[in-house]
Amino acid sequence: PLLALMKDQVERLNSLGIPAAFISSSMGYGLVDQKLQQAMEGKFRFLYIAPERIQSEMFQLRLPQMDISLLAVAEAHCISQRGYDFRPAYLQIAQIREVKPDIPIIALTASATPQVQEDIIDKLVLDEPTLFQKSFRRDNLRYFILKEENVSTRILNICKRTQGTGIIYARTRKHTEQLARLLKKEGSSAAAYHGGMKSSERDETQKAWLEGTYRGMTATNACGMGIDKPDVRFVVLYNLPFDLESYYQEAGRGGR
Repeated sequence: PLLALMKDQVERLNSLGIPAAFISSSMGYGLVDQKLQQAMEGKFRFLYIAPERIQSEMFQLRLPQMDISLLAVAEAHCISQRGYDFRPAYLQIAQIREVKPDIPIIALTASATPQVQEDIIDKLVLDEPTLFQKSFRRDNLRYFILKEENVSTRILNICKRTQGTGIIYARTRKHTEQLARLLKKEGSSAAAYHGGMKSSERDETQKAWLEGTYRGMTATNACGMGIDKPDVRFVVLYNLPFDLESYYQEAGRGGR
């Protein structure tokens, strides 16, 4: 679902000697055409695309000639959470099977309520799928709910007392920027990350955080999805999440 997630995973695969590529809306026509052609020729083991790409004429023309062994839907809970409003392409992913009827599908998510599971199975047209499910319990995480009058002071104390890096989630862009300024003022390296930034700015900010330039990221909930960073030691939710599933998703990014 996210360019940052695709970029991070493709870089990781390539570093391990596994040829992979991603296609994004920021790429020009010629580069997209080149990547799809290479995919058709079998140059990649993995090709990452957004669901909207499936409907494009350029992709549809090459799909019949692609030797696809698996269709993997990452962050599959987005089918329910995003498919019905601002990203309806999630509901059409299964159309690939109209061209490739025998292609196996795997849907992956760290959180899916029974209702969301049913939605995933229905929208991906999965026929009697096998369900692999672990407990929601994560033994490497500890959870605290704190009632504070001065939330900013508590966040500063957490940052000062805890080693490693962290993510502070806030609902609004304004709050992410305010929190980043506060941390910087108190001598802690931090940066804001939200959808109002240019994609190039988000990429640079995330790269700097992954490389250790920033210790803290104050962000809306898009930050950190699917990212591997072994020294994340605290995740703070400045605002209450919309629901328990969102809380589990955001808090769980401390386990990576």
